[in-house]
Amino acid sequence: MKLFITLSLIIAASFATSFAQEKTSLTSLEELNQAAKQKLDTRPNVPLAAETADVCSGADVLEAGKIPNYVRGLALLPEAAKPFAGAFKAYLYGGSISPETKMAMGLRIAQVYGSAYPAVHLQRLLRASDKGQKLLALLQANDLASMSASEQAATRYAELLTRDIHGVGEAEFQKTRALFNDSQIVELTMTTCFFNYFLRYCEGANLPVEKWALDEPVAKVAAAKYEPPPARVALVSDDEMSAVTETLNAAKTPANNWNIGIANSQRAFLLVPGISGMWRGYTTTTRKYESVSREIKLHVSFAISMANGCRYCTLHQVLGLRRLGVDPAKLMAMAKDDSALTERERTAVAFARKITRDPAKLTKEDYAALVSEFKEQGALEVLLQCGNFAYMNRFTDGLRLPSEDEAIKTYQETYGRSFEEVRKTKR
Repeated sequence: MKLFITLSLIIAASFATSFAQEKTSLTSLEELNQAAKQKLDTRPNVPLAAETADVCSGADVLEAGKIPNYVRGLALLPEAAKPFAGAFKAYLYGGSISPETKMAMGLRIAQVYGSAYPAVHLQRLLRASDKGQKLLALLQANDLASMSASEQAATRYAELLTRDIHGVGEAEFQKTRALFNDSQIVELTMTTCFFNYFLRYCEGANLPVEKWALDEPVAKVAAAKYEPPPARVALVSDDEMSAVTETLNAAKTPANNWNIGIANSQRAFLLVPGISGMWRGYTTTTRKYESVSREIKLHVSFAISMANGCRYCTLHQVLGLRRLGVDPAKLMAMAKDDSALTERERTAVAFARKITRDPAKLTKEDYAALVSEFKEQGALEVLLQCGNFAYMNRFTDGLRLPSEDEAIKTYQETYGRSFEEVRKTKR
């Protein structure tokens, strides 16, 4: 026990030194709270369902009687609203990492981008517990050095992976790995990815801040009490075994796997089955909506993956586009510029790149251009596809997942070179 405590103190000191040396811009919580007051009456880019509407009725929200705008904002995709509420709850209160630690991670991500809406909700939830209040005070003072070693590691991991999908270097990863097991590393990554998704959804939809989120304290969170895992290693759970069976069955459907079997990303998700199952339920529902073609959505994810330099996702998007029958010559041209894209495709791709770079600086005009081209539902579909690949780029390359043989082969057949060689040429 003494050895473990000593090791934790050494790691904490190492993280504190790293924070002191790193001079990166962050929006203060005071500034975010002031910005939130300006968003009370803002006009959203998407229609908000009435709190009593069927789309919201029975949603598994965190507080009884309070339907947040991030649920109401999915009115155009009505089957997705309730699964998203459940996924949001699972990301915070599921898994084996404390909810307050994950809230602190999400709040740090909001500070990185200067995004007021998620900041308000996460601060509010942190205030609901003694541990959360202490973490919030440290974040307000930007005193991460006074956090526990694991809290520092998680918060730093979220910030680095948010700023750059390759931002967690080997030395940094090893410090984090000394404090978390494999399942928890995946959970940290999923949490970071989720809040990058959530933040882009909130900013793209221009969700107004609810008055109750600013003014009212949390009465009671409708979630199971967090219990730290007793074992030092991650045990294979019943959920995990069931999830493996479901994934194996899904992989037998050729349309679902592009001839790659179980993707390595799915194998990683299986390490955190409770959260990933809720997330899969939500994303499966959003894919049912097809007012925007699958090809355009893949162009969006290809552009985001190229902009972020994500090897794994770029190879997957090329494989997907080839499976849809896109001419290799067009894919060759797309690696250089957008000249081979149609006007409709360019509108989606331009929006995708902007929300990838700096989501909080998106303007109403940016989203209006998307609505003009794709109508309201289509614009929301494009927005959520952007969020999906803010998520997937960080998840796959952040964890350095190897690409599947079929994806590597198809990419090399298309470009005549490896991803790394194409990237060198592009630079």
